[in-house]
Amino acid sequence: MTKRSLSRLVAVTLAAGTMLAAPIPAAQAQDEPGAGITVRMAQATWDTGWFEAAIYKQLLEKLGYTVEGPTTLDNPPFYQAVAQGDLDLWVNGWFPLHNSYETTYSQGAELVGYVAKGGALEGYLVDKASAEEFGITNLEDFKRDEVKAAFDRDGDGKADMVACPPGWGCEINIEHHLDAYDLRDHVNPIKASYAASMADAVAAYNEGTPILFYTWTPNWTVDTLKPGEDVVWIEVPEVNLPEELADLADAATLSGVTGCVNDPCKLGFPANDIRPVVNSEFLEANPAVRALLETASIPIQDIYAQNARMNDGEGSQEDVNRHAAEWIEANADLANGWLEAARAAAE
Repeated sequence: MTKRSLSRLVAVTLAAGTMLAAPIPAAQAQDEPGAGITVRMAQATWDTGWFEAAIYKQLLEKLGYTVEGPTTLDNPPFYQAVAQGDLDLWVNGWFPLHNSYETTYSQGAELVGYVAKGGALEGYLVDKASAEEFGITNLEDFKRDEVKAAFDRDGDGKADMVACPPGWGCEINIEHHLDAYDLRDHVNPIKASYAASMADAVAAYNEGTPILFYTWTPNWTVDTLKPGEDVVWIEVPEVNLPEELADLADAATLSGVTGCVNDPCKLGFPANDIRPVVNSEFLEANPAVRALLETASIPIQDIYAQNARMNDGEGSQEDVNRHAAEWIEANADLANGWLEAARAAAE
């Protein structure tokens, strides 16, 4: 038996404490380098990232891995768990947005590959009709009394804005902006469930009520409320980022943003890469996983399209799993190339 075959023994613990090993057939070991190995996977609390998680889970399973989860977690517990080795990976890292967790995850985990590179935008949007009626181009406009009154849906004298739930990376940036731009007395950030808050905002829009909201891409919101047609991206007064992102200020103004009030557009958030975050010891023991993560990626327009299907009523985990399987089948040549690279790395 070769050294490689020995490494693929499946250990069975007996009641007496002895160990027996069942060898994995050579053909299976070649096609399924993950046979006998369990991957403990997480996914983000924002359901627009579940499609990516489901695709990567199914690819890992095609390599023979048994995948536990994915367990849905907020950012802080995930980054702590992956650093400590309590979880192995997720593919929902947003960078530089998640740079604030670096001191945590760097103790035992690392970034590998790109799910989507550079296409993840963040910013503030207003319904187009209100932007035109009130001349809104900038967050600074929400200090004007007539604008606040138009966007005040709960009667507290402030403009209501769909923001981010506590614990999300975007919450840190939005809170920073509220202070940096002196908006505390003018804007009320809604931090309830994002999906529910946005559904409420869409319903308000359909009734002709002005709406202000934060969003990111890829996300179903920009399919339901199309920038340039239904809504517009507005600018920040000046780029002002939290200390840990301050050196990325130049990346927070972007050219060619569809539906922005200006070009280039001063979004106030750097463009993000969506990246896997993986426990380092797990990576070292599983070169096939590293190779898969280094080669795989998902076109951001495909993520948009799937997110729109979720918003149209296909939002259960079962639906998402089916969407992922359909995507892998429709992109079989691409996916098979990634899998072959992973198998080759395990030899």
